[in-house]
Amino acid sequence: MYRLFYQVVLRRVPAEAAHLAAFGLIRGVARVPGAAWLLRRWLGPRDPVLRVRALGLSFPGPLGLAAGFDKDARGTRGLAALGFGFVEVGTVTARAQPGNPRPRMFRLAADRALVNRMGFNNAGAAAAAAALRRSRRRLRGPGGPVTGVNIGKTRAVPDADAAADYAASARAVAAVADYVVVNVSSPNTPGLRDLQAADRLKPVLVAVRAALDASAGGRRVPLLVKIAPDLADADVDAVADLALELGLDGIIATNTTTSRAGLASPAAEVAAAGAGGLSGPPLRARSLAVLRRLHARAGDRLVLIAAGGIETPDDAWERLRAGATLVQAYTGFVYGGPLWPRRMHAGLARRFRAAGNGHAR
Repeated sequence: MYRLFYQVVLRRVPAEAAHLAAFGLIRGVARVPGAAWLLRRWLGPRDPVLRVRALGLSFPGPLGLAAGFDKDARGTRGLAALGFGFVEVGTVTARAQPGNPRPRMFRLAADRALVNRMGFNNAGAAAAAAALRRSRRRLRGPGGPVTGVNIGKTRAVPDADAAADYAASARAVAAVADYVVVNVSSPNTPGLRDLQAADRLKPVLVAVRAALDASAGGRRVPLLVKIAPDLADADVDAVADLALELGLDGIIATNTTTSRAGLASPAAEVAAAGAGGLSGPPLRARSLAVLRRLHARAGDRLVLIAAGGIETPDDAWERLRAGATLVQAYTGFVYGGPLWPRRMHAGLARRFRAAGNGHAR
């Protein structure tokens, strides 16, 4: 039914407008008293074989929603009710910013891919933190979804002040984030990816760690970094070594790519989409290669979260077997529809049981 709706309606609507409409519907359903609870009972991962303990947190299932869908933490309960094991919100920045001019999101349907150049459009880290507090108050205590917060650099801030800018975001969200991710890998903020170089990344991570420790009320907030698939292998190794040196909790591999190699979409359509990060199946092979390299370098000393081109249970299973503890997706959800998280977890549960164990690691 969703595929028919997509073909008849959604593909004719601009990608960002379709996203806003779908997200508005998810948020609206979650506001109906009892609806989020009922949906989560029906769609959420309940099979004990799916449970994951990582980052000091308990996840009902290994599949989460990647950052980018819920930029301002306004729909975490509704998204979790669709069956995600966790939700990562953001990317948020210390200051509110509008992002890049529209249009800034495009579909490449032949590749089941997206191109975006959103540019960290968000209402600011403090607004996201306030939204998370309101959501938890409505739940009257603990019991909401595991929620990570992805933080990025404010566009107007000079690169020399990046560490302080990231630290400001970390302070704002420390008390409400289950974990925090430093995003230095979006291609849509000028100069941001340069911060992935180990000598430039280190002061950012040190500043964020200090801010979290000072602002979380005595709780240790897990800290991860999200890297690009376009890093050279030596740079992937350098990030892994830095993460181990600083005692980071994990790495997310990977963000979107600037490559357009091997696409099935017509060249004119790819050119019309323009610059930005490409996500979806074309990213699969490189994201998997980066994951395997990180695991070979760090073993089980880091929690690895796999993202990029995860569309089927087999995709997710391959990442778990390659060293990931958790997996994330965004584009697979866009093309798969509201029941996609449930199908993914059901497929993973079958694979876990066929392998004769619980979580793959």
